[in-house]
Amino acid sequence: MTVEFVGMIGTQEVSEIHPAAGPVVDRDTVRRFVSAHEEGGFDKVLVGHSSSTPDGLQVAAYGAAHSERLGFLVAHRPGFTAPTLAARQYATLDHFSGGGRVAMHVISGGSDVDQRRDGDWLDKEQRYARTDEYLDVVRRAWYEPEAFDHTGEHYRVAGVRQEIRPLSSRIPIFFGGSSEAAYRVGGKHADVFALWGEPLAETAEQIEKVHAAARAAGRTELPRISVSFRPILGATEEQAWERAHAIRDRIVAAKGGHGSFTGTRMRESWGTAAGGAGGVDEHRGPSNVGSPRLLAAAEKGELHDRCLWTATAVASGAAGNSTALVGTPETVARALLDYVDIGVTTLLIRGYDPVADATAYGRDLLPLVRTEVARRSQKVPA
Repeated sequence: MTVEFVGMIGTQEVSEIHPAAGPVVDRDTVRRFVSAHEEGGFDKVLVGHSSSTPDGLQVAAYGAAHSERLGFLVAHRPGFTAPTLAARQYATLDHFSGGGRVAMHVISGGSDVDQRRDGDWLDKEQRYARTDEYLDVVRRAWYEPEAFDHTGEHYRVAGVRQEIRPLSSRIPIFFGGSSEAAYRVGGKHADVFALWGEPLAETAEQIEKVHAAARAAGRTELPRISVSFRPILGATEEQAWERAHAIRDRIVAAKGGHGSFTGTRMRESWGTAAGGAGGVDEHRGPSNVGSPRLLAAAEKGELHDRCLWTATAVASGAAGNSTALVGTPETVARALLDYVDIGVTTLLIRGYDPVADATAYGRDLLPLVRTEVARRSQKVPA
């Protein structure tokens, strides 16, 4: 039994309670993000994507140059780069970072508005069909030993035999989404299928759908599962909940008093990559499936299972992974292990105070989870 921890970095320290400030690309902030996660023992960090934010591959290259072992999960939207070029870009980063530190997080696009800023007018089903074909070509460019041709609905290439291939044995493909199309395409292609933090029962249902889609695609090795949360820690339960309510109030205040998606949109790069398809269109609400699922969970109750809190999702309009786990490090660690027990292998966690929370997670939370996972693997009695 193993568990992988993924954090998230950006070129500014921004969240639902911290408006963007300073230069769009702050190199010192990137270095602080990288240092906090590497020193904290994270396996990877997610680099988000939107139509208006800095290029993720270049952010990852800079981060890799200022770290030794931290991996970089770079969000990627199929359709704006030729698949053969994307294959070369990721393989090149794999070489420069030393091998084994690069992964691709595929986001087919949950916001029509954001897609159209880059000139993409395909509808959701068409985008997933394009993604399916795109990943076929990417994987062949990475691994096929002989020159190949491909003729499909969206791409036509001939004589592809790339000189630059992954230095590591494999570049993992993460895949986000919560729709039937996402299950179908991600079930076929994903090494890791990424979900937002829903209650345990709903998460287990999604895992089964992903695995059923993978079986239908003829796979015997099923995708691993990632789930994303926003842990809010305190030295005591009371302090954790006091902080949680203060964060919820600050989210509402930042949105002009609106406890829903009708307020000002949060930074897209932090919402469109961390587990699901993402995307909130101004004035119309969520345009993906994942956000309504989080809001539906909130309608059933504010608190689920051990300590899953939906109030932050309601306050932000569920514009990204926005459900919190609230409590002491011990309580939150047990909650994360509850998800491990139902088949989750990757835990993507990020905080509302991004750098300080990453440091706290590495110091107080990750060791608890890893120690228990190691104990279970060795079958040592509790």
